[in-house]
Amino acid sequence: MANLLQTFKRPFASSTPAAETSSTEDSSDIPNEEHSPPVGELALSETAAGGLGRHLGLFSTTFLIIGRIIGTGIFSTPSSITESTGSVGAALLLWTLGLLLSFAGLFIWLELGCMIPRSGGEKPYLEAAYKHPKLLATTVFATQAVLLGFTASGCIVFASNIIVAAGRTATEWEKRGIAIAVISFVTVLHTFFPGTGVKGMNVIGLIKIFTLCFIVVTGWAVLGGSSSKIPDPYANFHNSFAGSATSGNLYATALFKVLNSYTGWSNAANVLNEVKNPVRTLKIAGPLGLGICGVLYLLANVAYFSVGTIEELENSGVTIASYFMTKVFNSAGARALSVLVAISALGNVMTVTFAQARVNQELAKEGVIPFPRFWASSWPFGSPSSGLLLHFIPSFIVIVAIPFGDAYNFILDVEGYPSSVINTFVVIGFFWLRYSEPHAPRPFRVWWPVAIFYLAAQCFLLIAPFLRPPGGKGDTSLPYWLYPIVGISILVLSVVYWAVWRKLLPWLGKYRLEPVHEKLTDGTRVIVYKKHRD
Repeated sequence: MANLLQTFKRPFASSTPAAETSSTEDSSDIPNEEHSPPVGELALSETAAGGLGRHLGLFSTTFLIIGRIIGTGIFSTPSSITESTGSVGAALLLWTLGLLLSFAGLFIWLELGCMIPRSGGEKPYLEAAYKHPKLLATTVFATQAVLLGFTASGCIVFASNIIVAAGRTATEWEKRGIAIAVISFVTVLHTFFPGTGVKGMNVIGLIKIFTLCFIVVTGWAVLGGSSSKIPDPYANFHNSFAGSATSGNLYATALFKVLNSYTGWSNAANVLNEVKNPVRTLKIAGPLGLGICGVLYLLANVAYFSVGTIEELENSGVTIASYFMTKVFNSAGARALSVLVAISALGNVMTVTFAQARVNQELAKEGVIPFPRFWASSWPFGSPSSGLLLHFIPSFIVIVAIPFGDAYNFILDVEGYPSSVINTFVVIGFFWLRYSEPHAPRPFRVWWPVAIFYLAAQCFLLIAPFLRPPGGKGDTSLPYWLYPIVGISILVLSVVYWAVWRKLLPWLGKYRLEPVHEKLTDGTRVIVYKKHRD
């Protein structure tokens, strides 16, 4: 065991020349940091110290995006989106609008990511734009990322589909047990076998693409008249906009679901310290990953609509993908699809966990999380083991403590709203950096109208949850306006925490907090705030 430990530690220990090289190699396209806007307390070379080095190439980075986007949404939400919009034509337009909005957001993140090629997702962008009050933006983002960055839903979806594929029913606690096993397995895999974890994500990403391609090709065959079970595969396309909804709330609800299905286009920004040639790779992997998913999503929707009327799809009682497979093949085909959807959910959990652990580690390095030395550690195998544990804890709590049904759906809604708030502040910060840092190196620049389009969409997404839905009822029995209020409250509490930590306690204790740069035994650099009395 000691030999195995040394084998894993040797390439990642920053005290060796090889490790110092691994953190900077394949990074020649990074802009000169002297001309980039200041970000936090750590220099770029310090944030990249320790860990696994730059080990993600173009292929792995692209599949990190694809694996995050393709989860379970495309296999289930098209029917509810069509129900909200009232017609196939309106639904397809919303899927197209969602793709355009996603590309608009991606281009903004590309400009920021190429200008500030650091891990941590939105963290460095917020720090560059909102320097004062010091650490406020970092603290608010840390609260949202740590408390609401769980992956419980993917684990539950995996459990549900595996049980369906097995042809049996299960109790709620049996599903919870499988879900706990999933998040535990993924955490152990990324902690002790990081290279195997990356390869696993790539393989599952290929399986996801294969699954969607199979649905698309099957849909083409149906439209070509190859299935006698479907007499008129063009029934939904004869008058595709007939019956379109007129309620703005219904379209807002449907757009939320569409955008949620595209979520993940910014996933590479979470791990840029581990990407080879990060600027070049990001500029290729981002549009390529989102583009592949967008095309497959639109074609999969066309395939779904070829096998039944809107009413049949809405009343099928199963996910639209399962209905599609049952209608074209039989119940065995639906069970086979359940296995593929379960694998897709597993891949989604793997990619989210992989990236979110890096975000947690970057926040710990900045010193805004209590016990930063522990949470920033990459001991013993170079992976962000403590960051993975910090991601595991809230995921485990949600799986175990939150009852299925309304409470669980409510927690998922709460998870999403603060992300929209953070994204809005990132876009506003983007405009501020264009004004305040006009000469900063920008290897990629987005057009102003694209950024304004995305900002307008984000503002709409912040307001839409407060619009009264038909009948005054949302997707749970709780008040429809409650989840955004709770989400905002969590962000407000983070401001209170910052005020107590940075202002109130130093004032009462008559000390000031000074940042101290420290180097951990695994080579990781971290900021520790220490009390100094004048």
